Amino acid sequence: MVKIFIDPGHGGMDSGAVGNGLYEKNVTLQIARRINEILLNEYSGVTTRLSRTGDQTVSLSQRTNAANAWGADFYLSVHINSGGGTGYEDFIYPGSGTPTTTYQTNIHQEVMKLVDFVDRGRKQANFHVLRVSNMPALLTENGFIDSSSDAAKLKQTDFIDRIARGHVNGLVRSFNLQKKLSGGGAYRLKTGTFANETHQRIAAERLRSFSGWIVHEVSDNGLRLLTGSFRTRAHAEIAKRRVVNEFGWVVHIVEDN
Repeated sequence: MVKIFIDPGHGGMDSGAVGNGLYEKNVTLQIARRINEILLNEYSGVTTRLSRTGDQTVSLSQRTNAANAWGADFYLSVHINSGGGTGYEDFIYPGSGTPTTTYQTNIHQEVMKLVDFVDRGRKQANFHVLRVSNMPALLTENGFIDSSSDAAKLKQTDFIDRIARGHVNGLVRSFNLQKKLSGGGAYRLKTGTFANETHQRIAAERLRSFSGWIVHEVSDNGLRLLTGSFRTRAHAEIAKRRVVNEFGWVVHIVEDN
């Protein structure tokens, strides 16, 4: 079982970079949740842990201590850049050899296949999470929050999904992850009912921002939202509890046959 530690940068009192109406801590959480969702729903032989699952303040030491204590096989730290540039880049600890360099190459190439960011290259840096983690580690910088063109892309749910899938595809190459067997139903969450289309649309945006999932606005004896694509009912139950705890909505699990 491959153990992937996913670290959405910043959070809580630490907003990270801010620009164009975006907060780094929110965007990194969207990307990390989507990476986590794709891995667990679509691939076997992998387990994950996130450094934070909501808007919590988590120190750098707490993040690396958690990954080290868990015995992770790989540490993936997700960030958004700032400082007047544009594009995607990623970092490993200076002097790292294989397999870290191989993992960096795999993830870098797969992300660049799916996003139209400027390619700023594969780099090295003495960042805490790269230095102190006991396992191979990579920190990715997914666009510049203070670039209007990059920020416009980061505001799009489908672009967040492509960033996440690029990371996942790199992990699949790195650890030879296998797709789950096809067959059987996929589970989704159905939420609602909402009083009118305006409330439904606002709720859809809130859910997208919270979860990073694809959200469909549907009319089914009332105005509802259909979201997620969970390979097992157990994963759907976990997602349902998250949504209920966050929003207090009535949520049903439905199966696509």
